[in-house]
Amino acid sequence: MTEKTLAAPARPGTPDEDIAERLARGEEEAVAAAYARWSALVHGLALRALGDPAEAEDVTQQVFFAAWHGRAGYRRERGPLSAWLVGITRRKIADALTARTRRADLAARAERERHTPPAAPRPEDVLDRVCVGDEMARLPEAQRVVLRMAFYDDLSQAQIARRTGLPLGTVKSHARRGLHRLRRRLAPPGAC
Repeated sequence: MTEKTLAAPARPGTPDEDIAERLARGEEEAVAAAYARWSALVHGLALRALGDPAEAEDVTQQVFFAAWHGRAGYRRERGPLSAWLVGITRRKIADALTARTRRADLAARAERERHTPPAAPRPEDVLDRVCVGDEMARLPEAQRVVLRMAFYDDLSQAQIARRTGLPLGTVKSHARRGLHRLRRRLAPPGAC
């Protein structure tokens, strides 16, 4: 059987039309019948466009899944069910090609980044880190612990409260006081 025979419009009362009507009514067996009848067509189109049997099989599954979920959008007066499935197939193939391009771009970017040496830190950044580290060491222990957990461990105040056993209000107070103290000590003269 050729693709032309499979995609030919169904005559009234044919099994193709029966499948279309049952699918539109939401009968689950109809999607299985549609799959049995047109999966070879869908798979062939996908394989020809994508060149990868695994991707073509994925697209075939996606087409019939989309047909089932979008069955309310099928209109018999616009054409046969096979033509509607071919339209879905074309969109799913385009989606697969877009995803393939996106994956290739991400892989290329990752490869470039893997071979790109990290930028050397600027002297000002190193100096800032040293100054912040020194000032953090001068904070009272409770404030220092809360700020380290918040900024270095990226924990929320609620998570810090759970980990330390401190009440949430106390954690908030320690964070606020510690930040105020750091700002006063690290701000340029006359800035506060």
